[in-house]
Amino acid sequence: MPGARLKALVVDDELPALEELGYLLRRDDRIGEVVAANSGANALRALEREPIDVIFLDIRMPGLTGVDLARVLARFKSSPPVVFVTAYDDHAVDAFELNAVDYLLKPVRGNRLAEAIRRATEAIGGARGGEAPDDETIPVELGGVTRFVNRSAVRFVEAHGDYARLHTKDASHLVRVPLSTLEERWRDAGFVRIHRSLLISVRHVSEVHLEGGRCSVLVGGVRLQVSRRHTRQLRDLLVRQPRPGGDS
Repeated sequence: MPGARLKALVVDDELPALEELGYLLRRDDRIGEVVAANSGANALRALEREPIDVIFLDIRMPGLTGVDLARVLARFKSSPPVVFVTAYDDHAVDAFELNAVDYLLKPVRGNRLAEAIRRATEAIGGARGGEAPDDETIPVELGGVTRFVNRSAVRFVEAHGDYARLHTKDASHLVRVPLSTLEERWRDAGFVRIHRSLLISVRHVSEVHLEGGRCSVLVGGVRLQVSRRHTRQLRDLLVRQPRPGGDS
């Protein structure tokens, strides 16, 4: 319901961190109630007991870790959006693979918490409307700080072994996710493989060139070669799918 305040579940095995995050959440007008759990097992009990709108989940906990709990929730037909909250920055890939809506580093700053609540609210709105959120965020590391890049800003992706390099208008970011995983996950968002090492966003294609039987595309001012194997698939996709002005 529009305007409804959210019930948040905070999960952390350290009492000071649990109380601090609960305090910060209660200060936000979009949060109506905060439920606390000091373990993954107690979090599951809370979820069985009452409806929860969003979960703020510590990662490193004894027994059932935050990642373990998120994997359990991913098997549910319907589960609340998850925001990971941790003192460590080495679980960003887990957050991405488990569809977490955000990834907060301790100590949690007010502006980042507000952004996480906004993302959770959007995810809840999309789920209630029967549709997935229009965009997705990808955690990237910049100078030891985890930041998020919108999928819609990614123009093309290059394979680097078990990693992938995301290219946006102003920068590129190396993420520990194989290109094949991104291809499968982003297919419905208009991404297509044009080469064994390249994945492009169709919406960012500004030109297609055919020269001597070889195909290439211009993506954000960068010319990329299309392999013969993928030329027909790309052509068919470009014919079927309208491209909103791509170079924004």
